Amino acid sequence: MNDTAVSALPRVLIVDDSRMVRASIVKLIKGKFDVREEGDGEAGWQTLMLDPGVQVLISDLSMPKLDGYGLLQRVRTSDIARIREMPVIMISGDEDESARNRAKECGATDFITKGIGTSELLARLDAQVKMAQTRSELKAMSRQVMVDPESGLPTGEYLKQQGRQALALAQRHGSEISVIVVEIDRFDDLTGKLGRPVGDQLIQQFRAVLSKRVRLEDTVSQTGPAQFTVVCPGISLVDARAFANRLDQTIRNATISYRGERVEVGLKFGLANSRDDEWQTMTHLLQLAEGRAVQEEALSAKPVEAEAVAEAPLPVLGIEDALALLHAGEAEGVKPHLAAIAAQLMPLLRLIDAELKLGMNPEDAEARLKSLA
Repeated sequence: MNDTAVSALPRVLIVDDSRMVRASIVKLIKGKFDVREEGDGEAGWQTLMLDPGVQVLISDLSMPKLDGYGLLQRVRTSDIARIREMPVIMISGDEDESARNRAKECGATDFITKGIGTSELLARLDAQVKMAQTRSELKAMSRQVMVDPESGLPTGEYLKQQGRQALALAQRHGSEISVIVVEIDRFDDLTGKLGRPVGDQLIQQFRAVLSKRVRLEDTVSQTGPAQFTVVCPGISLVDARAFANRLDQTIRNATISYRGERVEVGLKFGLANSRDDEWQTMTHLLQLAEGRAVQEEALSAKPVEAEAVAEAPLPVLGIEDALALLHAGEAEGVKPHLAAIAAQLMPLLRLIDAELKLGMNPEDAEARLKSLA
């Protein structure tokens, strides 16, 4: 009975080279928290790696093998999210302000002195545990929003978010990203001939094939009944085209039959690349790739010529993307689209002028815009 109660308590790891200090902290929190102890930073790090039940770390500053600052640095730079985001309370035997500041700069969540009272320590630990649990619950909710329950793949909105982050990172480091839109060719004809259940099964099979062939850093989402979009950081247009060809060949070689008759399944692709297409927003890369997928026939084994890809019409820059470019100091990327943006704004300008009586004369501006078209 007692073991069950203890195991249900939040687990705290105390790392301090003083056995007396560890014993005093254990005495203060016993019965409220499940406690693990280690005598140096290196042993504490190993425990964090091996014990996923630890929710809060309490660490001394001065210890042998690995001090508190070194341990904190490992925690905050860990590749494991549960460790990297763990609340860390640093303790010291004095009130040295420089030690406190350094601990905060290294990522300490809280900073207490040895000799702290029971009620204060319990209150701080309880607050950190609740904060960690809330963060975990929010992440779980976020994962539900990020994943489409029907396909099991990331949602289209999550794909855009990941794409924006990847594009910003690529622009910062002089890299590039590619977007690949792939559709099952003539899918409506196939389902009309073979029936919806067969079409659904085909989608499931293709989803599995595609998921296995993308990299861990890629994001793939089902963006239509028979359409999938892949965002590929660090991939050139040539590499994206090679991936599309390999995927196309895999599907062509697959044995898909219905009532003893082989079913021919083809794919068509749309490719876009941040460097080759000189687009600086994720929205436009997605629009370019999707527009090209509509125009392209199913790929043959022969690579698509670059000139054929470049023929797709350029998408219209949206107001939101235009503002994002301006905030990023990229006015040159907005200038070619000013007339189209102004046309989008005209209904709003007319309403503003009518309601606020600003005398802007939007009708005259609209007439001048038409003359520029």
